[in-house]
Amino acid sequence: MSQRAIRRDRAFRRGPALFLLERTFEDVLERIALVNRRFRSALLIGCPDQNWPRTLAAFVDHVAVAEPGPLFAASVAGAKVTEDQDRLGVLAYDLCVAIGTLDTVNDLPLTLANIRASLRSDSLLIGAMSGGETVPILRAAMRAADAARGAAAPHVHPRIDGPSLCGLLSGVGFVNPVVDIDRVPVRYSSLRSEVADLRAMAATNILTERSRIPITRVALAAAESEFTRLGTAGKVLEIFEILHFAAWSPAE
Repeated sequence: MSQRAIRRDRAFRRGPALFLLERTFEDVLERIALVNRRFRSALLIGCPDQNWPRTLAAFVDHVAVAEPGPLFAASVAGAKVTEDQDRLGVLAYDLCVAIGTLDTVNDLPLTLANIRASLRSDSLLIGAMSGGETVPILRAAMRAADAARGAAAPHVHPRIDGPSLCGLLSGVGFVNPVVDIDRVPVRYSSLRSEVADLRAMAATNILTERSRIPITRVALAAAESEFTRLGTAGKVLEIFEILHFAAWSPAE
């Protein structure tokens, strides 16, 4: 099983942190409502909440779920998929909603091409993913830990920015791509509390090049010190940068 799937299974067992995902899902629903169209069939990519398919059914006759985490997939009778490896369907859907998984695929262009192939003409892709300079405080804390350890290692999955995402959507055949940025501030009292949330979001390090050596006390102390230094009155304001995107497959 991939490290990505393992992380999502851990989040399922512990109980997922949904505050950011619910925010993005509600935003996506509002945008779908503005389309003023009843969809025949939808593919929901990423489903950490068992209520999402039922909620989406207000706009769609049939909802299929594709989920990279085996336990999340099983909980909604969905398909366990790896978005850049498995076929998602061929001209099978007129709506695809993708929330919270595309930022950790190995090959985002291939994933978007797979989604494009699964959509009929004049079909909507809409969703949200982490991007840009998300979690800058955590990044700074990890750089301090690396400096104390005397060796650098990748800690955060590379993030795409809005213009680049628009370019990728156009490059695989979508039209009228739009990307909006939602910068969500979240207050934390400690580095450990932020890491706990990231674990519950299945958002911790899954990179192949990540260090397998446990963090030392000295490195952890350096990270926590930097984290505290960047805060005010014992609280740190972390920023989660969410890219909301939408695009259409061309009409015939």
